[in-house]
Amino acid sequence: MADGFRLRIAFFSIVVGIIVLALKFGAYWLTGSVALYSDALETIVNIASSVAALAAIWFASKPADSNHPYGHDKAEYFAAVLVGVMIVLAALSIFRAAWLGFVQGDSPDFSLPGIGMNVLAAAINGLWAAYLVRFGRKARSPALVADGKHLFTDVISSLGVLVGVVLVLLTGWNVLDSVLAVLVGLTVLWSGWGLVKESVGGLMDEAASADVLDKIRAQISEQGEGALEAHDLRTRIAGRTTFIDFHLVVPGTMTVESAHSICDRIEEAISEDVPGARITIHVEPEHKAKHSGIVVL
Repeated sequence: MADGFRLRIAFFSIVVGIIVLALKFGAYWLTGSVALYSDALETIVNIASSVAALAAIWFASKPADSNHPYGHDKAEYFAAVLVGVMIVLAALSIFRAAWLGFVQGDSPDFSLPGIGMNVLAAAINGLWAAYLVRFGRKARSPALVADGKHLFTDVISSLGVLVGVVLVLLTGWNVLDSVLAVLVGLTVLWSGWGLVKESVGGLMDEAASADVLDKIRAQISEQGEGALEAHDLRTRIAGRTTFIDFHLVVPGTMTVESAHSICDRIEEAISEDVPGARITIHVEPEHKAKHSGIVVL
């Protein structure tokens, strides 16, 4: 997936965020609802997270250099952690707004255009969030996936707020407005924790998933004809890149050229199954065999 297209997607996220922010603040201005105000506050974080994602994708797209020989892919995880921290700060702001609304006890005004603006903002966010998550997974971009998941929580909270505001207007129970704002804050807080937890896993060199490991083992076993076994398979994920290394045991009499051909065959097969794979194979003579690990067919 071209880095230029990923950058354009990240930039368009900022544009979408600004449009949604304008709609939500318009809804708050027309209704005076503290719950809608809280919903608008979260959108500011959406824009900030999109800016962070854009910067991270730009940095991660830079080629490997002497200072970063393994590339810059992990920059996207830092952006995802930053988004999580911003979400937590947004939740604190929402709790403050909910408290002020509870103390002051102001009643929101019924405004069909205001409610309509919030519905439109939620619809735009929902469509864009679905696209971001789908595209981000395809492009193996943690920053875009994090941005999309965050927008999904915004959509859920927006719908909850809209239902609650209508209930407030129908029942006259003004306290519901503040209660809804607190629920939005809790939803946002949970979203932030999830993003931070997932991103820290990437920063800590988390291994590839079980499905990916099964594909790697299968290709080594099927394509390693001429070798004896493979052991000490290790993987780690860094953004779009999956680093793979293992030891391949070959007969002691095998030539370097023959061993190299086997490695080339295995690398080509794994690369087809695991996009973005960077593979390192350490060739060993047969007396290094551990008689465990991956058996070559």
